[in-house]
Amino acid sequence: MTLRRRLTKKEILIAPGVFDALSATIAAQCGFEALYLSGAAVAYTRLGQPDFGLTTATEMAETLALISDKTSLPIIVDADTGFGNPLNARRTMLNYERAGAAALQVEDQIFPKKCGHLSNKSLISPGEMVAKISSMVDARSKDTLVIARTDAIAVEGLTAALDRATLYLEAGADVIFVEAPNTKEQLNTITKRLGGRAPLVANVVEGGRTPEFSSDELEEMGFDIVIFPGGIVRALAKTAREYYETLSRTGSTQAYKDRMYNFTELNDIIGLQEMSALDEKFKDIPGD
Repeated sequence: MTLRRRLTKKEILIAPGVFDALSATIAAQCGFEALYLSGAAVAYTRLGQPDFGLTTATEMAETLALISDKTSLPIIVDADTGFGNPLNARRTMLNYERAGAAALQVEDQIFPKKCGHLSNKSLISPGEMVAKISSMVDARSKDTLVIARTDAIAVEGLTAALDRATLYLEAGADVIFVEAPNTKEQLNTITKRLGGRAPLVANVVEGGRTPEFSSDELEEMGFDIVIFPGGIVRALAKTAREYYETLSRTGSTQAYKDRMYNFTELNDIIGLQEMSALDEKFKDIPGD
């Protein structure tokens, strides 16, 4: 099922954040219907850096292509600001489509951007964002969605954010994402003002600016998609520290074995049996 068709259903779509082919493989096995490739998560894991716009379009496209090789689920991709002007945004659309994107999320921060839940963000003009959206809509194939994100709440206030979102819809955006509302009241205002005009995205950032609600609660408010962009990295980072501390302290992984997959279990998850069958099928056949 395409992402566009899935969004015609009433039930909220939960899109967990992934950052590489392994995390995407495991998420797909857990029954999700779509995945979210987070620019922040790629910056955290591939660069070991905060989400300050350091990740390049090429790095994201490479990561997306590797994930697309492992799963057929629709992938929503964080395209940051489109990585420049409207022509750059257009090129980003074409490159990400080739790499397997089902939807591109583009935002109205200046380039380079910052994480939507950090302070001291700056915005481009609404007109420049409209031009970026228009160029991406013009370049895409019919099934690829454009998700327009505005970071205006933190800079210009909620009213300005809603006004920008309306302009972005008129420019052809398929989905609207008003980033970092600070209260439940703001979340409800977003759905009251924009609900029914286009699918709406809610963002769950553990420890971020927005109060944390379950997917059921967000669906009741009127949201259509909920993303959990960096939760997997926060979970893995805590797990990794505990693992390394145990190894450093004891000189062994024995005390940690009940919290990790063994060699065979991990190979089962990533498809060793299937790969071995292909290896056997296509191995060299001796000549006469």
